Amino acid sequence: MANVCPSCGAKGLKVEPVTLRALLRDVFVNDVADEKYQFCNATECEVVYYRSSQTFTKSQLKVPVGVKEKTGKRPLCYCFGHSVASIKEELRIKGHSDALEDIRRKMENPGCRCETENPSGSCCLGSVAKGISTAQEELETSDAVVVPAGFATRSPSIRGETIAKVGTVVSAIIASSCCWLPLVLLAVGVSGAGIASTMEAYRPLFIVITFGFLAAAFYLTYRPKKIGAGAELDCCTTEKVEGCCSPATKGRFSMMALNKVMLWGVTVIAVAFLLFPSYVGAFLGGDGSTVTASMNRSVFAIEGMTCEGCSSVAAKAIRGVPGVLAVEVSYADGQAMVGTEACCAVPEKKILAAIEAAGFNGQFTSADK
Repeated sequence: MANVCPSCGAKGLKVEPVTLRALLRDVFVNDVADEKYQFCNATECEVVYYRSSQTFTKSQLKVPVGVKEKTGKRPLCYCFGHSVASIKEELRIKGHSDALEDIRRKMENPGCRCETENPSGSCCLGSVAKGISTAQEELETSDAVVVPAGFATRSPSIRGETIAKVGTVVSAIIASSCCWLPLVLLAVGVSGAGIASTMEAYRPLFIVITFGFLAAAFYLTYRPKKIGAGAELDCCTTEKVEGCCSPATKGRFSMMALNKVMLWGVTVIAVAFLLFPSYVGAFLGGDGSTVTASMNRSVFAIEGMTCEGCSSVAAKAIRGVPGVLAVEVSYADGQAMVGTEACCAVPEKKILAAIEAAGFNGQFTSADK
């Protein structure tokens, strides 16, 4: 393929003949054809420019090709003098690099000469961004934060975001456990009234914790991103410069969008769990029966209900007692109105046993025959 380096097989970048004529040694200038060449930026590959069967190597250039080297000064910005070596010195002195900010400022005045100064013939911002990471690694400062002024990165604090999102969901689940946990325990034949009361007391605390984690998750997801160890730079964050960005740029934005979608998904899940006690009764439902004047009507006090879901559980338990025709349980009043057959006595003990089996404490208070 014409755009693949014949020496290393790397895919090349288009470069105009004016760049070759400006940077090749005089003896090779006349060999440059009036058509576009490909620039190979593969590290340590000897070939710099190529087209068809013609190649030009590093030794044929007037200047060193910094992006193709692993040691030495390694120039990155040929217009304003930034190199891996100069950036390393800047990191030693200040702990961060202002190279990108300096280049952007000078691009406006006096302007850059990338087409005739930079072997790639294009903007150097992408190379400088990678050079900062290289300098950082070589100085063994991977645990420090290196922030090129005015530059953004695609990689947020992944660990912090994950912890905040997981913490949001877990704390929301715990906050609603006073309602769903007794239902789960009841399904396996275990009374959960005591646990429900305990979790109800801690519900306000876990609600606060949930919103704390959620606030942290929003901050970490939407905050202005800074460069940390191993982070990849986005050279098109504030401006579009031809040749500056790699093909992975769209992938970076896709990852950022995915993080935000996940955050809003976590928010929906958390809110659903926090509001669970409010709507669980609607899901459990009732049998639609109503206590009428033709029935024996009895009132039972019920202790241990922590939400509307508990009232539905209690109602279903009582409704299963033989002779019970209708049940109306009030979570707010903490009592149940039970309608039984008018011909027979109220099965008081069986109703109390059903209430206890459901995980609550019951007490017969009155009867109206």
